[in-house]
Amino acid sequence: MTKRFDILISGASYTGAALAMALAKGLDGSMSIGVIDKAPDGYRPAQSPRAFAISAASRHLLEYIDVWPAIEPEAQPVSEIEITDSALEAAIRPILLTYENSLEDNEPASHIVPDAAIANALRCKLEVSDLGFITGTEVREFGAGPAGASVTCSSGQQLEADLVVAAEGRVSRIREQAGIKTIGWDYHQSGICTTAAHSKPHHGKAVQHFLPSGPFAILPLPGDRSCITWSEKTNEARRIMALGDAAFLREVETRFAGQLGDITIFAKPASWPLNLRLARKFIGPRLALVGDTAHGVHPIAGQGLNLGMRDVAALAEIIVEYVRIGLPASDPDGLMRYERWRRFDSTLSSAAFDGLNRLFSNDNPVLRSIRDAGLGLIDRLPRAKSLLVKEAAGLTGDVPRLLRGEIL
Repeated sequence: MTKRFDILISGASYTGAALAMALAKGLDGSMSIGVIDKAPDGYRPAQSPRAFAISAASRHLLEYIDVWPAIEPEAQPVSEIEITDSALEAAIRPILLTYENSLEDNEPASHIVPDAAIANALRCKLEVSDLGFITGTEVREFGAGPAGASVTCSSGQQLEADLVVAAEGRVSRIREQAGIKTIGWDYHQSGICTTAAHSKPHHGKAVQHFLPSGPFAILPLPGDRSCITWSEKTNEARRIMALGDAAFLREVETRFAGQLGDITIFAKPASWPLNLRLARKFIGPRLALVGDTAHGVHPIAGQGLNLGMRDVAALAEIIVEYVRIGLPASDPDGLMRYERWRRFDSTLSSAAFDGLNRLFSNDNPVLRSIRDAGLGLIDRLPRAKSLLVKEAAGLTGDVPRLLRGEIL
């Protein structure tokens, strides 16, 4: 039998789950919402090495959907950010830019949160909700017509909806079947990530050290631990990932430069290819794209998940507003408003992150002197620092209500 929903979300990771929760709360049960998750058990192991920089704006959204209390014990407020730029073998790494990472009311502009803490809190919330949560299957076919949208799952199940939202990640079957093309390129880089304990306290300070191969970041976690993430050329990343535990630790220590004393690796490192993928359209008939399905960006600024949460907040606000005045969730004017709202910001952000990666992921002496001079200039301009903090907090531009801490 075919089951019908008002809104069907394909993908139950960060953005898909957050959107489902935001819509459920904002619509107060007035519409049926279904969520498809290809994983039969979507809980992440606690030893997962990845972590995210959650902006103040994204935290407001997570508070609205009542998952932040479960996340907060594992979240580390970032008190200060330090930026350096030098060669890997440099004996001295001069600090070019440093600033306090707090807003005017002393609210932290960002927190570092293990990905397992976010994913598992959202998964738990989905499982205890009244939503139609369908697991262990994924969308194979998608179509849209005057009467609604339809999907066929890998399990053979047929589903219909007034609106389908694709939150499937960078590789999306729905986006492909809707005929929405993407633009982008590979960076011929890979990200490497692990978690380390260290003998000295970090005091909440995050460090971004720009190396010729890409950025190396030390992101503080609770309990004198840090998430270590960096970019390498693809072949070099393969070599590092093939090393034994002791040799891998030496690679981390070389980049760590003894900043926090002795370190111990206690999460198995992970690696993934880095690329840019930007959808040419964010909507189609009875369809909206969110998160990495709409825009997969370079992680140099750590804003990928926050961009996705901006999509969630904007789409939820529009849908709730239109439904309250008697219009369907798939209203074409509402979807066009969503695309106008989010595509410009996403395109601008993608270009900015791409430019930063190209500027900093090289050892050209001319470019190095230009970028170092630029960072030094910002370091002497308090207003520029304040703007950086507010931008990283997700509170600049046309900010959706949920990200401002308001309700729908």
